[in-house]
Amino acid sequence: MGKPATRRSLPEGFRPLDSFGSIKIKIGLLVTGAVVAAVGMTWIGLKNEMGPTRTLPLAVVTGLVVTQILAHGMTRPLRQMTEAARAMAKGDYSTKVSISSGDEVGELARAFTLMAQDLAQADALRREMIANVSHELRTPVAALQAELENMVDGVTEPDSQTLDLLLTQTRRLTRLVTDILDLSRLDADVVELRPVEVEVEGFLDDAVAAARLVASSAGKHVAFVVDVVPRTLRMTVDVERLHQVAANLLSNAIRHSPDAGIITITAVSTGKWVQLDFKDQGPGIAPEDRERIFERFERGKMAGSSSAASSGGTGLGLAIARWAVRLHAGSLVVADSETGADFRVRLPRSPTARKAAS
Repeated sequence: MGKPATRRSLPEGFRPLDSFGSIKIKIGLLVTGAVVAAVGMTWIGLKNEMGPTRTLPLAVVTGLVVTQILAHGMTRPLRQMTEAARAMAKGDYSTKVSISSGDEVGELARAFTLMAQDLAQADALRREMIANVSHELRTPVAALQAELENMVDGVTEPDSQTLDLLLTQTRRLTRLVTDILDLSRLDADVVELRPVEVEVEGFLDDAVAAARLVASSAGKHVAFVVDVVPRTLRMTVDVERLHQVAANLLSNAIRHSPDAGIITITAVSTGKWVQLDFKDQGPGIAPEDRERIFERFERGKMAGSSSAASSGGTGLGLAIARWAVRLHAGSLVVADSETGADFRVRLPRSPTARKAAS
């Protein structure tokens, strides 16, 4: 038996109706062209006295041929989107959809392409998140397991130093789990603020007291300076969320501060706003990284460094801090500083100012 005949098709770039921007116009031209071609063939058949038995089939075939020519390429984006959707269901987001028309099908193809890109980015972020969380969980869990096994086997005694190490790793696990829970709340957008009026100086003193414990457990000898102008400054905030911001910023400052460094926290009133600055004496943050460090699982490069900082942290703290500040209709940025890093928080002083800001 011979090989089956190869089906010939029109060139891929041949799309006669692509210049029309409406699918309705295209369908109208398609129907009109097919009808005109069929009528024309019927007229030729009758003029040549071919009879209806031959004229009718020729008219139908001519109409179908003209339809195929005019409709060439109209449904290709739909077929490509079907193939891409099947590939995406299997986790493959690389299938491309060619877009050459400006009609509704072309708009759908463009929207589909954007959706595929967003899904690919979301899938990459999910994979990165799983990898990072797994890595961050593995380290304290492995340390806890090793120490506990040594204690069970009698290799080490449960003295104060060993128990302190276990407590440090447990706190690290607790911090990571808390960050992940906050991340899920961020994505779900289910957090409501519970604002109360607080004295700024007292609030910062409490935050510094907690930060001293963090510095002590990390073996860092740093000093804290709190400066509030005026000292009676008050603001209305969700205390729990703002403590979260301060804890993350102070933890970051401790991590990057040199031994015997000074961390300065200042608060000033600027009309309807309160400006808080958390400054350290570390190497600072490279200008090109001052926005990127607020992304999830990012650890920005320190100024003058060629590699990403890897001195600890989950890569979630700054993202959560900015989220909590934005819940208050405020802003969190890295401000210019001659030395170290300066994280600047601007918050509305009252709910009225918050509503105006949002």
